[in-house]
Formats: sequence, C-alpha cells, structure tokens
Amino acid sequence: MIGVLEPAIPHLKALHIAMLVLWCGGLFALPLMLSLHDDAIGQADYSRVRRATHYGYTLVVTPAAVTAIASGTALIFLREVFVAWMFAKLVFVALLVAFHAWVGHTLVSVAETEGTHRPPAALLPLILLFVPVLGILTLVLAKPDLGRIPLPAWLETPRELQLPFDVPSR
Repeated sequence: MIGVLEPAIPHLKALHIAMLVLWCGGLFALPLMLSLHDDAIGQADYSRVRRATHYGYTLVVTPAAVTAIASGTALIFLREVFVAWMFAKLVFVALLVAFHAWVGHTLVSVAETEGTHRPPAALLPLILLFVPVLGILTLVLAKPDLGRIPLPAWLETPRELQLPFDVPSR
C-alpha cells in the first residue's frame, strides 16, 4: 500500500510545508493584530481589526494548522520516520498547537469581554512563538542523532505489549 502512494510523497510534502508557512505566518501576525485591539482607535477601526483577527484565525490559520498536522502525520507513516528527532519535533509541534489555542482563547476573550480584557503586548507572544518554530526548523533541517541522550530505564525497558503497527528497524 505504501509503495502505491510513493509518487504522492513530494506533493504531500509540498502541501505540508506550504501549510506550515501559512500556519506559522498567521501565528506571528495574529499577536500583532491582537495588540491593535484598543478602544481608543475608534469603533469602526476596532470592528475592522476584530473581524480581521476573527476571520484570519478561523478561515486561514486554523485550516492551515489542521492541514499541516494531517499531512505531516501522513508523511510520518508514508516515509516511516519513527526516529528520535521526529518525536522531539512532535513535542515542539505540541507547543505550537498550545500557542494556537492560546491565541484562539485570547481572541474569544477580547470579543466577549469588550473593554475588560486587554490582550498582551505583541513582543512576549512573538518571543514565545519563536521557541517551537526554531526548535522545529532545527530538528527538521539537522536531523540530529538523539539516540545518545540518556533516558530513564523505565523508558527503555520493553513492556511486552504489542504495538498496533510494525515498527521498521533502521
């Protein structure tokens, strides 16, 4: 089955990269847009910024995130990349998802508690976002051998349970 899908891998990888660029670009733009949520700018401008952040999050950034994660998951199984650096990358992807959820929560808080919830200044969220993005880029581009990292014995001891799939040996 995997051999049949082999020609689709470059297209799936291109889709994955394009959606990651859109997702991460949107996550960098949204905190900047959230910092513009100020009642002092006037009701018309406030409404315009509010709609732009809402629609940007719901119609662009979130679908890009879902597509990036789905295509990345498919690539993991099609390319059989069950190595330590990939699992480390998935930790950073989880941080990216958590940041995405925080942005959504902040958008809802600003919309539902108009005037009482102030979004944070853009600098701190952007610095926090740099950590998972830089971690993902470093792991994907360097593909370091993380097999030499010492782990606790309970993580390296088999539990004699069968996995639902075959793990390829490399």
